[in-house]
Amino acid sequence: MAETEKVDDLKPTELDVKETDFENVENIVLDPKKEKKLLMKLDLAFVPIIMVTYLSCFLDRTNIGNVKVAGMPEAIGASDSQFSTAVSIFYVTYVLLEAPWAVLMKKLTPRNILTGLCIVWSVATVFTGFVENVASLYATRLILGACEAGLFPCLNLYLTMVYRREEQAKRVSYLMSCAAISGAVGGLLAYGLLHMDGIGGKAGWRWVYIIEGLFSIVCALLIWFGLPNDPANAYFLTDEEKWMMRVRNEQRRHYMGSEHFTWEEMWLALRDPKLAFSAVVQFCQDILLYGFSTFLPTILQSIGYDSLMSNVLTVPVYIWAAIVFVILAFMADRYSKFAVFLIGSNVFGIIGYILLLSVSNNSVKYFATYLCGIATYTGVGLNIAWLNVNVAPHYRRAMEIGLQQTVGNCAGIVAGQIYRKSPYVLGNSFSLGALVVAQGVIAVHAWYLRRENAEKVAIEGGKEDTRRVRTGDGEVEFRYHY
Repeated sequence: MAETEKVDDLKPTELDVKETDFENVENIVLDPKKEKKLLMKLDLAFVPIIMVTYLSCFLDRTNIGNVKVAGMPEAIGASDSQFSTAVSIFYVTYVLLEAPWAVLMKKLTPRNILTGLCIVWSVATVFTGFVENVASLYATRLILGACEAGLFPCLNLYLTMVYRREEQAKRVSYLMSCAAISGAVGGLLAYGLLHMDGIGGKAGWRWVYIIEGLFSIVCALLIWFGLPNDPANAYFLTDEEKWMMRVRNEQRRHYMGSEHFTWEEMWLALRDPKLAFSAVVQFCQDILLYGFSTFLPTILQSIGYDSLMSNVLTVPVYIWAAIVFVILAFMADRYSKFAVFLIGSNVFGIIGYILLLSVSNNSVKYFATYLCGIATYTGVGLNIAWLNVNVAPHYRRAMEIGLQQTVGNCAGIVAGQIYRKSPYVLGNSFSLGALVVAQGVIAVHAWYLRRENAEKVAIEGGKEDTRRVRTGDGEVEFRYHY
């Protein structure tokens, strides 16, 4: 094989090459224009399905905040503390099953696991529209948590099967922006569906659950027919594009390691300092995410708006948060920097929560929710992408993403307890404190990664390599993004 080859130089008969032909794969240079076209094709095929599915997931998880202001607690006889427990109990099964689902994805195959989970949580959402007491609400929330636990880590891992490291933050931003977009869509849907109050003898809040649950079933069909188990051999790719996908996969295989499960990789993941830093930050940022997204309509109602207007006014806040997040994620991808954007966005959140706690003017409080929104979604999404690009091989990454999400989503249990009573001084104070802690941990995390990169440079210069982990992201040539 020539030292440097381009796809344009290959004959059609050479596209169906065997594994042994990839010994010098690092010397193959793909045509930039064709690779850009390939990425656009992958984005158009996979990203919309992934985004719609995660949007549906977040709708079903957070619509409990929309129906609270529409009389759901009173209808089923739930006290304030019982309703807060219903919010929190979702995360009990959620945090327990995130890591197992992530590790099992490869064995069960992406299409099977994602479709199955989507169907079950859709049914659970529909049945929430028929609950008559608190116990039934607890049951549906537990089932919902168990199924939704596998969605984000599995979708996140699916993205790593398709895109290179430097391409992932942007795609994770598409995924996480759906959390913000779901807030906007949820507010509009709730506004419309609550007007169905009385139709079929059912309250408006029941229609919110029934209609949104049926929408999730449609997402299950999209997953089954739209997400192949092996993206490199997707039906819509030409032979040449399949070859390019294989080249891309082989070029990163040096860092990906074995595709087979080993307990050694699980143990390395548990001992990785990057996981500890990332998990603490994720917990702090998720305090904002779950407090903000679940209780924003109620926060607005406490400012003085009625139940319908409280849902409507959430829409521009969420749209703003999604736009800012996508812009910052593009910049993080372009410059391969994460800490600076995380710290910068959190500054806006700190100012926002200080305003919520210290001012009495309702217009200023509403403006503060826009500042909080910047930190809420950017912090969570970029922190996930940061861990994603810095961990390899596959099973080590699967374990770390699953555990990071497990620790992070414990914040959902906390959020349900601290956001109990208007005007939510305790909840907003806790969120402010969580942001301050996150800032410190992000700075230490960035320092650690810079130190590790410096150590690798020194080893390349002749220093003895005494590091404990030398495989996967521990390879000397693997540079961490900070």
